[in-house]
Amino acid sequence: MKLIKNAHILTMEDTDYENGYILIDGTTISDLGPMDALTVSEDDCEEVFDACGAYALPGFIDAHCHIGLWEEGAGEEGADGNETGDPIMPQLRAIDGVNPSDLAFKEALRAGVTTVVTGPGSSAIIGGQFAALKTAGDYIEEMLIKEPIALKAALGENPKKTNGEKFPATRMGTAALLRETLFNAREYVRKQDAYTAAGKTDNLELDFKNEILAKVIRKELPLKVHVHRADDICTALRIAEEFDIIITLDHCTEGHFLTDLLAQKQVPILLGPAISNRSKPELRHKTSAIHVDMDKAGIPFAIITDHPEQPIHTLYLTAILIHRDGVSKQTALRSITINAAKSVGLCDRIGSLAPGKDADIVIHEGELLTLDANIKAVFVNGQKR
Repeated sequence: MKLIKNAHILTMEDTDYENGYILIDGTTISDLGPMDALTVSEDDCEEVFDACGAYALPGFIDAHCHIGLWEEGAGEEGADGNETGDPIMPQLRAIDGVNPSDLAFKEALRAGVTTVVTGPGSSAIIGGQFAALKTAGDYIEEMLIKEPIALKAALGENPKKTNGEKFPATRMGTAALLRETLFNAREYVRKQDAYTAAGKTDNLELDFKNEILAKVIRKELPLKVHVHRADDICTALRIAEEFDIIITLDHCTEGHFLTDLLAQKQVPILLGPAISNRSKPELRHKTSAIHVDMDKAGIPFAIITDHPEQPIHTLYLTAILIHRDGVSKQTALRSITINAAKSVGLCDRIGSLAPGKDADIVIHEGELLTLDANIKAVFVNGQKR
């Protein structure tokens, strides 16, 4: 048993504790509460960490990045995030391309980022499978939370540029090929279900690509859709409804034009990267005001770095900046904790401090959401890193 004591605990749940304790059993939180309710003796704990009044927060989560797939300082040799030979590649797995030795993992950890959701880029219409990883560990299996956690899809400028003059080279073509792919996957699922219902147990014809797409059709896996422009956001929503699948809207740069629609649809929104320039035409309406607009509309959102587009260690800095712009303190903190966890379906394990959840904890000195802040310590799976 390990003990963190004298911490100002912000749980991201219903109750906070101005002076509290957290008990850790193995890799999970076993109990937490006010110091005057602690019944376990410090002598019975193998390790005691005195927070000395510092904040204890859930570990920060980057719900969309490409860490390990574009390695820091490795140039072309470290670029393993995009295949361009086929616009439809659901069979690709991020875990086969991520390098756990990427220097960005250590930088993320020092900055309080304990979980990353990383995967292929957006050159292909369907680029492959994302994975959720802890930022501490020496190899993938040690770091892995869940894979696949989502299947990457992309609309708009990026897949258009990749295909050049080949089909699909327009937004119409991109949407058509995505529809055709989902249509065929739905038919694949129908045939599988009919085969099983008939009591057949052998000689079922399997297809490598459609096996992962079947999980999307069965709502076992969300489609993680790269979208920037408002029309692409609407196309993603339209296709999701046509095929009755689960999606998230990642980047959502022009989401401030559609707040009424997005509030109605209640699809997870992942905004970012915020700290970047307008590097391509579909970013021309990029604005920091989007976070305030979403907050005012009551739309929950996560903020993401899209690392390496924005360095992953600046995730908390982004939360500071959106708070400075007018987003409430609670919303800014939730955008890198519980909202991020909910957006990728991991809120049963991470994103808040509660018994039974992973002991991923950031000890934060100084005023919250200011540049005077200091990350004093980071715990991942109960281990101080």
